[in-house]
Amino acid sequence: MPDNIHTEFHRMMDREAKQRQLLQCGHVFWLYGLSGSGKSTLAVALERALADAGIFSKLLDGDNIRSRLNQDLGFTDTDRRENIRRIAEVARLFIESGVVVFASFITPNQSLRAQAMEIVGSNDFTPIYVKASYETCAKRDVKGLYAKAKAGSVKNFTGKDSGFEVPHDLDPDWVIDTDALSEVDAVNQLIQRILPLVRI
Repeated sequence: MPDNIHTEFHRMMDREAKQRQLLQCGHVFWLYGLSGSGKSTLAVALERALADAGIFSKLLDGDNIRSRLNQDLGFTDTDRRENIRRIAEVARLFIESGVVVFASFITPNQSLRAQAMEIVGSNDFTPIYVKASYETCAKRDVKGLYAKAKAGSVKNFTGKDSGFEVPHDLDPDWVIDTDALSEVDAVNQLIQRILPLVRI
């Protein structure tokens, strides 16, 4: 650490005090998957479901973050890594205040997901693979990106020009299959697993 940096962590209210104040535990639920797989839709629904249960949360969405904090980043491998690094650091700040975080990012590579987990801390980080085939996502094409990618006007498009690594069977990642489940069923399945982790 540079000589001119003097942190104040030791004088601030600690995480345990914040969690007692909120009556909840901070935790990061990192939803990843192809564009159009349902990450943002699920994250929005989960945020509302937790609010109904009295749990305070923050949703960090990929496009929202790239429109402000990370607007200087593109989609090269280097920029993707920096994008995830910044988001993970922001998520860590929230959980240190006892807030539950839903992070909705494509995060196509295992190395990127491992980077995020390392920054946040494995005990506070649950990766959730929002599973949907490229074909299904292309049919949904809610943002028109698949049509643009097909026409060649979007470069480094995940699943087409740029690869996507699915989790291995032995990975601890939760898997929610939006090809097979309705939004309501997917949210209900996730909420049943999330609430025991965030309630005091």
